This record gives sequence, C-alpha cells and structure tokens, in this order.
Amino acid sequence: MSLDGFVGGPNGELDWIFKNTDEESIKFGVAQIRDVGVHAMGSTTYRAMAAHWPTSTEPWAAPMNEIPKVVFSRTLKEAPWGPVRILDGKLADEVSRLKAEPGKDILAHGGASFAQSLTRLGLVDEYWLLVHPIALGAGLPMFKDLEKPAELKLVDVKAFPSGTVHKTYRPR
Repeated sequence: MSLDGFVGGPNGELDWIFKNTDEESIKFGVAQIRDVGVHAMGSTTYRAMAAHWPTSTEPWAAPMNEIPKVVFSRTLKEAPWGPVRILDGKLADEVSRLKAEPGKDILAHGGASFAQSLTRLGLVDEYWLLVHPIALGAGLPMFKDLEKPAELKLVDVKAFPSGTVHKTYRPR
C-alpha cells in the first residue's frame, strides 16, 4: 500500500510496488507467504496470478504455486492453476466455513474490491500491510465505503532498508 492508502494506481497500476524491495523484505515476504495454509482471492486476482506465477522464477513463485488457493467467484468455472477450490456462495458464509476448517492461516490477496468486501463484512482477523515510501495521490483505496470506521490495533512493525514498513494490525 502507498503512504496515502492506495493498493493500486488509478487504473490498477502496481509497478510502483516493485521499486521499493530489498533482499530483507523479499525474504520476509516469502516466509510470510510460505507459512499460510491457503491463499484466498477473487477471480480477477486469480486470473492475473495464474498468468504469472506458473512460469515465474521470482522468490515468491514456489509458495505461490504450491500452497492451495481458494477463489471466490460466481463466474469462474475453471481454475487450472492449482491446487484450487472455487467457492461461489455468499462471501461471509464461505469465509466462515473456510475459517472453520483445520489448518494454518488464510492469506487474502487483493484486488482492492475483494479486500474492501472482506473489511466491510468484518471478515479480516489481521491486516498485513506493506507500506511503501510513495504517495500516489489517487488510486484504488484499501479501505472504502465502510459503514463505520475500522478501528485497528497495531501489533507489530518491521522496517526494511528500502524504506518499506510492514505493519500488522488487528481489529479492536
């Protein structure tokens, strides 16, 4: 996310994210991704990741390809980048069932509208925000159309040489 709260540029641009990485932040991010039980996402993010990760040689590729994925979609019928399950019921119901399953944490990947829906429905137990040292001025906000303010408690902070800061928040 940018300093001013955007997770993508006005047209969904993400190139600014990759300008602020360093070896330490990459290792940290890979460890976080590897330590979850399932990657959850909407169909737009799934399609973008399915087009990228299977052939990637980036450090994140192995855990992205190996860890099971869950796609929340009413339109997606096939999902060849697996292992994957497609869940097409009401988001709150499907997430509640998913949380009730045994295993490690669920990591929800954006897009912005998916993240906003999870927040609006009160389904996020913990936010892992990697804040980049850039202000975009406009773009896709992380938090939007909330019925009430999302009151959060800071539980961890880690700064990296590149200037990015990882912040962990939990709802109060």
